[in-house]
Amino acid sequence: MEQRLSANKPSRKKFVIHRNMLVIAYISFGVLSALCGIFHFWCKTGQRDDTMIVNPNFVSFQNSYFRVYFLALMAEWLQGPYLYKLYSHYGFIDTQIAIIYVCGFASSVVFGTSSGYFASVFGRKKACVVFTLLYSLCCLTKLSRNYGILILGRILGGISTSLLFTAFDAWYLYEHTQTHNFPSEWVSATFAKATLYNSIISVVAGILANTVAEWMPFGPVAPFVLAIPFLIATGILIQFTWDENYGGKNNKVIQPCIESLRHIITNNKVMSIGIVTSLFESAMYIFVFLWTPVLDRGHLYPPLGIIFSCFMLCVTLGGFLFNFTVKLGINPANVVILTIIVASGANIGAVFSNALHPSTSFILFIILELACGLYFPAMGWLRQRILPEAHHAGIINWFRVPLNAIAAIVLMVLHDTHSSHGISAIFALCSLLLAVAGIAAVRLSVLSRNDENLKLVHDMEEGL
Repeated sequence: MEQRLSANKPSRKKFVIHRNMLVIAYISFGVLSALCGIFHFWCKTGQRDDTMIVNPNFVSFQNSYFRVYFLALMAEWLQGPYLYKLYSHYGFIDTQIAIIYVCGFASSVVFGTSSGYFASVFGRKKACVVFTLLYSLCCLTKLSRNYGILILGRILGGISTSLLFTAFDAWYLYEHTQTHNFPSEWVSATFAKATLYNSIISVVAGILANTVAEWMPFGPVAPFVLAIPFLIATGILIQFTWDENYGGKNNKVIQPCIESLRHIITNNKVMSIGIVTSLFESAMYIFVFLWTPVLDRGHLYPPLGIIFSCFMLCVTLGGFLFNFTVKLGINPANVVILTIIVASGANIGAVFSNALHPSTSFILFIILELACGLYFPAMGWLRQRILPEAHHAGIINWFRVPLNAIAAIVLMVLHDTHSSHGISAIFALCSLLLAVAGIAAVRLSVLSRNDENLKLVHDMEEGL
């Protein structure tokens, strides 16, 4: 009798932890949704009405872009919550899963630096159609348990993601400025609206993924299958509603890359931004790999889709908080320093909490994602004013090389996620990366102290 009771203790404890995770996840989702709604209303009421563009031709063109782009984003975000879970469900160990992720990083680096060039040469519309085909194949590979096919799928996923975040924007910019001759100032209105709806789509995608994977008998492969109809619809709309466009001011690829590298080496502020970007964002890439095995330790079956939606809500909330810091006159360089400190603290906390306290880890991850949500618009603000406009995309592509390399090396060296020591070591190393990023951010703040282009006076006068 005593043996039976003692045998039931682990399962009872497991049930309690699972229940606690469910309660915390759903409560967090409700609270974060409410906060995002409140902050959105508050920010919207503070905006001036003259930022609205009512030109019917522009609105029609903008909607033709959004119909396609939003479907593509839905397909992209549906695959986020259950990627690691799917590989684990198929029986692959952490070492094998790490290799699959690294292959995705590598394909993104190799193809990401040249995707814009190839799209401009062969046609941006064609590139967007190729995205839908490759990503559909990527999703279909998830139906296979063959390791080689899954690696191929991850490589296709890296290529597809590169196309999603280069070819679509490039097509829009050309059509906006060259075909329709709309004012260039209106571009920011489109991208601001796209950013807002991207946040909403990511949250909805997490809920959909959770529904088909957890509440229906399809398992973790279901979100990937669900993404395919969205990709098919995207391809059909592109084919029948978009015009083709090519080229631009410069179709050369080698010389712009060299010039971009020269700007990184010779400009201390650009170099500092590169160090911060590579180190901070590589830590975030590593987190994308880690969060599922940490919260699903011992097969607790947490609601991964809802948790993913919570993370996306945190990123959205962080964006609203950045707008608040701008209104307070806080320099974005100092905001970046703050986000690095907060993210580093969350990683240090995760070093000690991950083994036995998944609920505590979840709260720390919420804090980490809030820091990310604050970091990205702050860093975007700095990049826009520091990086040379003509070489902006090329410089960002150079930053992606060490970013992906660091993430790949860390995952390959410290990949033992079945051991609490392995996970703790990765979080500790991420804290070290963030500490170095913090030093570079402080240096950037010092270098930018007397730079008139980096003062908030003009933005505050414009009501941003």
